Amino acid sequence: MSTTLSITDTPAHQIDADALVVAVVTGPGGPQLAPGAKDADDALGGTLAATLAALGATGEPGEVTKIATGGRLAAPLVVAVGIGAADGSDAPIEPEVLRRAAGAAVRAVASPGGNGQPARSAQPGPRRVALALPARDQVEAEAVALGALLGAYAFRRYRTGPAGDVALTLLADGSHAAEAARRAEVLAAAVNLVRDLVNTGPSDLVPTMFAARAEQVAAVSGLGITVLDEQALTAGGYGGILGVGQGSVHPPRLVRLEYAPPQASKVLVLAGKGITFDSGGLSLKPAKAMETMKSDMGGAAAVLGAMQAIAALGLPVRVIGYLPLAENMPSGTAQRPSDVLTIYGGTTVEVLNTDAEGRLVLADALARSGSDSPDVLVDVATLTGAQVVSLGTRVAGVMANDDALRDAVVDAAGRAGEAMWPMPLPDELRKGLESSIADLTNVAPDRNGGMLVAGLFLREFVPLGVRWAHLDIAGPSYNEGSPHGYTPKGGTGAATRALVQIAQDMADGRL
Repeated sequence: MSTTLSITDTPAHQIDADALVVAVVTGPGGPQLAPGAKDADDALGGTLAATLAALGATGEPGEVTKIATGGRLAAPLVVAVGIGAADGSDAPIEPEVLRRAAGAAVRAVASPGGNGQPARSAQPGPRRVALALPARDQVEAEAVALGALLGAYAFRRYRTGPAGDVALTLLADGSHAAEAARRAEVLAAAVNLVRDLVNTGPSDLVPTMFAARAEQVAAVSGLGITVLDEQALTAGGYGGILGVGQGSVHPPRLVRLEYAPPQASKVLVLAGKGITFDSGGLSLKPAKAMETMKSDMGGAAAVLGAMQAIAALGLPVRVIGYLPLAENMPSGTAQRPSDVLTIYGGTTVEVLNTDAEGRLVLADALARSGSDSPDVLVDVATLTGAQVVSLGTRVAGVMANDDALRDAVVDAAGRAGEAMWPMPLPDELRKGLESSIADLTNVAPDRNGGMLVAGLFLREFVPLGVRWAHLDIAGPSYNEGSPHGYTPKGGTGAATRALVQIAQDMADGRL
């Protein structure tokens, strides 16, 4: 399926669409109309708020109510979506509130069954959705456009039925709308690329296939790219990637992407865990736990998506992305518990649990990044089940070797619309990684604080003097529950927008 976005200043009641989306807020006497809804309300004789109240609408965030217009508007259907309480009619609305509202409304029209598959329009052609949500400045317009584009997403690769297209129209006037729409389209394309990769069956995205997809993105985006095969990895001493990948018939890869605008003065390095399928290796996972392990490359996908968006936006910062790709499988050639690996640069690791593999491939990438002399190094990974236990499925954890950087990353993610929470790296937990035969082990004997211990392990491979942050997105990267807001079931594209915002903040001198 395809989704298009256009902009118009045509009055809402004249828009030829299958549905017109407006926003409502909670009020003391029932739902009240938000900015953008007045024209439609006038055409309905000023009855829209009363009708919504009669139908039981409250204006709570994400609530969707549909009303037939009876021919009084060009669109046959008004879709009212709640955005919660408002400070006043002129008060700015939080961008994330608008993103989620737009996404929920578009899902309700394009996929009324809530299963992420587009509905068929009553007429030939795409499902047409007009958005009369608050879009009074560039921030609001971008939030509405991005939420709508993300809400319209549907993964169709394995569906045999025809795909239904979606045509979005943003009702906005002023020069701000065009730039807002362009940026929204760039970000949505990046996030939806990540969602597609995460949703792809693991037999269709083994390391060589992922690397080939990265080459396609690099070619279109103007990125430099280098792909190391198993021979080059052996010659270079990438023992973590090789150790994890040696049990699979599909050999590992290390992809290095580079965006280097001539005006850049700072260097940002991104590294994403790319386990294309994680069985746990010889430390085999339970069968149920493997069902979502096609998503264990969500970190690498987020880095690839972010690189695509950063290049498209033309940000004046040099960005290098590492995608360490491997399939973690059990076989006669798989690494064994108690094997010792030599990570890039020489540090040795005793592997006590082959299911703690993501940190091993990331260790190679982090150590390798030293040759890039980064000002900031950020890794992102679906790293630990402990992250989900600690923070749930919608909030990522952020650890760092610099508290100011950690807080700046959390702030950047929040402004991008991604919930992240600062977490510590307690030094007393480091002794749990001591090995009797190697420099360190890959897991601690005490399972408590597993997310933090994984962060401490990664810290060992950060080049000396480099500011580093670690994003554990194990929960937010894959939605096993029902769709919500602009978030579909399955791959979410988590961390992609946060990484782009981090690059933007570096370009702006904020980080």
